[in-house]
Amino acid sequence: MSGGRQRHREPVDVHLIARRDTAAGPEILLSRRAGEVYAAGLWHLPSGHLDGPHEDVVDALIREAAEETGLVIDRAEVRFAVVVHHRGPGGRTRTGLFFEVRAWRGTPGIGEPAVCDAMGWYGLDELPSPMVAYCRAGLDAYRNGRPMAVHFQEPDDPIACTPDADRLYCPPAVTDPASGQPPPEAREFAERAVGRVAGWTDVSWARRDRRVWRAHGAAGGVWFVKTHRSERFHEREVRAYRTWVPALGAAAPRLVATDAALRTVVVTAVPGRPLHGVPLSAAEERRVFHGIGALARSIHRSAARPDRGPAVDKAERHLAGARDHLAPGDTEFVRSLVERAGEPAPLECVHTHGDLQLRNILRAGDGTLAVIDFERSEPGPAVRDLVRLCDAWTGRPDLYEAFLAGYGRALTPCEQERLVVEAALDSVSGIRFGIAHGDPELVERGRRTLARLRAQTLIPVPAVPVRGGTP
Repeated sequence: MSGGRQRHREPVDVHLIARRDTAAGPEILLSRRAGEVYAAGLWHLPSGHLDGPHEDVVDALIREAAEETGLVIDRAEVRFAVVVHHRGPGGRTRTGLFFEVRAWRGTPGIGEPAVCDAMGWYGLDELPSPMVAYCRAGLDAYRNGRPMAVHFQEPDDPIACTPDADRLYCPPAVTDPASGQPPPEAREFAERAVGRVAGWTDVSWARRDRRVWRAHGAAGGVWFVKTHRSERFHEREVRAYRTWVPALGAAAPRLVATDAALRTVVVTAVPGRPLHGVPLSAAEERRVFHGIGALARSIHRSAARPDRGPAVDKAERHLAGARDHLAPGDTEFVRSLVERAGEPAPLECVHTHGDLQLRNILRAGDGTLAVIDFERSEPGPAVRDLVRLCDAWTGRPDLYEAFLAGYGRALTPCEQERLVVEAALDSVSGIRFGIAHGDPELVERGRRTLARLRAQTLIPVPAVPVRGGTP
């Protein structure tokens, strides 16, 4: 109880996270304070105080947005994001409510030029500097999925965000006991490698039993921490990072640290978002597949050892697990391919990615591509990396030709035949895995690929020689 003392009172303010999604990733609207105001010259979210007891926090947000940016926001579009309990360097406290809005009317512009001299869109992972530390604390909590944060600054702390005065603390939420964080031993390992991590985001694929987290460093910087499902996958990925991946330069992450006992790696972040599901024009798709071809050419530069042929020893095991979901005749078709798999001439064995598909290829805002996820990397024929791309260019010979143009050559007849075998085996393997892990999308993709192969609709080599150059 208060014991007769005056109750503590503090102001409440509201902050607008106007968010738009772009090919380069999410962006938010920021303004720079100016004139005779607190924190002049620093970047901040559009924000303000409640006008009085007649105004609730949502109405206050809508009003402030209209006054400062000109955006018209419907009440139904406002989503609660984060609450921050803040104490400034001067000792005064306040409570800030941060709201996300993704739909509005109008175009943002400076509505109060006396207190704002700049406004613009900035990447959520590329925030400008200098920024008000209080605002940055709320955004750090937001992008790490934390609904509540405490940000109590010390008297000597600057108003602007600086790495050596990081005061952000996010208590775990009852509804999220894991808080999207790695296990304690993996967190400790990562922080020994990159320094204190201010926030974690679980970015694992839903159907995978390996885990991936995005780590935001307290002093800046972003890394990814990945725990593998088995020693074999861990060893494959580490070997790739230590051998052929560095030759890709900025088109791939860099290995920062690895721990075999934890089956965990820490790698740098590369810009971009996965191509899977990204809407592109036909011309953009051709440029993308030309770039994928160039990436594949870089991956396949160095020979590893003589090819031992397709992994036919696994075929019967995969067929047994997938048989109930195969179409009539699929089993016989796959077996016939396996029987003649050794007939084509041996192919050169190179380093392969092993899971080259649109999910593992990132596209940055400037159109540059990068490749991630090397846990399936191993020596094999170059066509191994075309297997999971075939589905993307089915019915689109222009995309296949763009890929080959970027790759620098057409496939040989032996490679074409081997691609059919590898695609069939991968399809059956995918169906088996999808059944075991409850992934109907993977099962359907495998069945679709087998039907295409049986109908002999795999895209043929273009009739004219393929030359390099951007399409």
